[in-house]
Amino acid sequence: MKLNFNYDGNIACRAILQDQLEKLDIKYQLLDLGQIEIGDDVSEDSFTALQDSLKKYAIHIIDNPKGQLIQKIKDAIIEIVYEKDKFPNVTISQYLSDKLNFRYGYITNVFSEYTHTSIENFIIIQKIERAKKLIIEEKLTLTEISHELNYSSVAYLSTQFKKVTGLTPSMFKRIVGKRRELANNE
Repeated sequence: MKLNFNYDGNIACRAILQDQLEKLDIKYQLLDLGQIEIGDDVSEDSFTALQDSLKKYAIHIIDNPKGQLIQKIKDAIIEIVYEKDKFPNVTISQYLSDKLNFRYGYITNVFSEYTHTSIENFIIIQKIERAKKLIIEEKLTLTEISHELNYSSVAYLSTQFKKVTGLTPSMFKRIVGKRRELANNE
């Protein structure tokens, strides 16, 4: 039997973190996305055990300042893409500068140096991933999805979608439909 499911990666990650911290009896406070404050009284052994337990979920503790900045940039972008009401009324460059307290030029240089892609490309990839999830959910039309993701038109969404995936959104939707049909017939 095949099961289809939908999940929110941010909520899943927070639940895993909470579970692992509680198993190790580490006092903590959840902060922004990608940040947790732990008590000062955590032993070296407990900290190492936490790192090891998180590795199996592909969650890594970032201990260098530039790595932390990269993660904050990614988290801010994902937050914007996945939570429409958080989409800023200012440009994304201004939003990131204000949120992270760095000049946008510095942010883009650090991001591209460590990720080997631009912030703009990362945003496009995140928007297309969200579009794919919305198409799979089958609750919105392509017009509604393009509006939800702040595209000026379905044509622009389709162009970027094809550039990233090699498929148009309509082709992707048909493939998903065929796979569902096959799964239901098994």
